[in-house]
Amino acid sequence: MNRDAILNMLHMQHRMNSRVHEDWIHQRFEWYRAAWIECGELMDHVGYKWWKKQMPDMEQVRLEVVDIWHFGLSALFEPDTDLEVLAERIAACFLERGEGAANDDSPTQRIHGATEALAQHALQTKGFSVTLFASLMDACDLSADALYRHYVGKNVLNFFRQDHGYQDGTYIKEWQGREDNEHLSELLDTLDATAAGFPEAVYDALSARYATVR
Repeated sequence: MNRDAILNMLHMQHRMNSRVHEDWIHQRFEWYRAAWIECGELMDHVGYKWWKKQMPDMEQVRLEVVDIWHFGLSALFEPDTDLEVLAERIAACFLERGEGAANDDSPTQRIHGATEALAQHALQTKGFSVTLFASLMDACDLSADALYRHYVGKNVLNFFRQDHGYQDGTYIKEWQGREDNEHLSELLDTLDATAAGFPEAVYDALSARYATVR
């Protein structure tokens, strides 16, 4: 994972959390709890019910991984956090991996194992393991580039919703018969995630499309 991309995500997460609460770091919100609950939602999309036929919805699985990352990043902040130092530490963690699953495990079993390992760590430590998260990314076949692209997209969408009346109920979530998340995914495929102004480009693209439903 590129250090500059990590640093950008840290800054974006701080801005979003500050929108919710100006002094959010000192509030000690239970980010670990949100992370392990998202792990449970991920399992629903993978499927775990042996008593019925289930097919993994990998697009939704990967989106849940991105949601976990929002909470995981937040859990890593401390009141005296130096974001550049934290970005370096996170980048180093991405170079490590937890113990791999047995070769005879199926892709679904590998996702189950990686998800449960991350959730168990969160519950036991009330913290977040970047190394175990990276292992979950591997199990879900989610690249670092894809994580960055979808993280930035979802972060910008959250800001866009807030700017357009999400809290007071005036925001329109369904556009032309599809939810805003679907439009976001479509727009992300048309934009260059490596460009310096990628977040701004996502916001502008959302604004242009949203204007057609107002």
